[in-house]
Amino acid sequence: MRIAFDQFWRKGVRGTSLSDIAREAKVQRGSLYNAFGSKELLFLCAYERYASEYLSSVQRALSSGTLRDRLTAFFDLTIKNFRSGSPPRGCPTTRGLMELASVEGEGLDENARRAFADFVARITGLVQEALSKGAKRGEFKGAPEIAALHIVTVTRGLAVLERAFGDETQLQRIATHTVNLILGTSTRATRKE
Repeated sequence: MRIAFDQFWRKGVRGTSLSDIAREAKVQRGSLYNAFGSKELLFLCAYERYASEYLSSVQRALSSGTLRDRLTAFFDLTIKNFRSGSPPRGCPTTRGLMELASVEGEGLDENARRAFADFVARITGLVQEALSKGAKRGEFKGAPEIAALHIVTVTRGLAVLERAFGDETQLQRIATHTVNLILGTSTRATRKE
């Protein structure tokens, strides 16, 4: 599964063949068909595994420190995830969503769209929970549900900017600015850049 997901992450679903995965995993292509039925179903299984692991990391990032610490850790995790690999692989969810919009029959299907939407909703829920707890501690005065959606929307933009420019410093500046906006603090950098 990890080998399959790495292939999908680097090349996209359309750019990856079961032959590519079988060769790298040192298994027969027919074995993959027998186990999963199709490349899309293999992708969904591998993506669900990735999503589960990533959500656990998001929970850890949002679990300790001040609200600023938690949101900063969340953005750090997000940016690190986009920048992982050599060359950096970007965001598998954003890449998958772009494949959904591709030529009919060549991209991903409704099951994939639902998997991506569920993943983004779960991340949004975790961020909203952190913001709600921060509000109870007096660290946040806004609406947690809208602020969480804003933060997750910014992460989608960061994914696109990472692909376009590959400039980690720029991504970190945007993340810091977003945290400042959400917390209603000065837009001057409050973290070392």
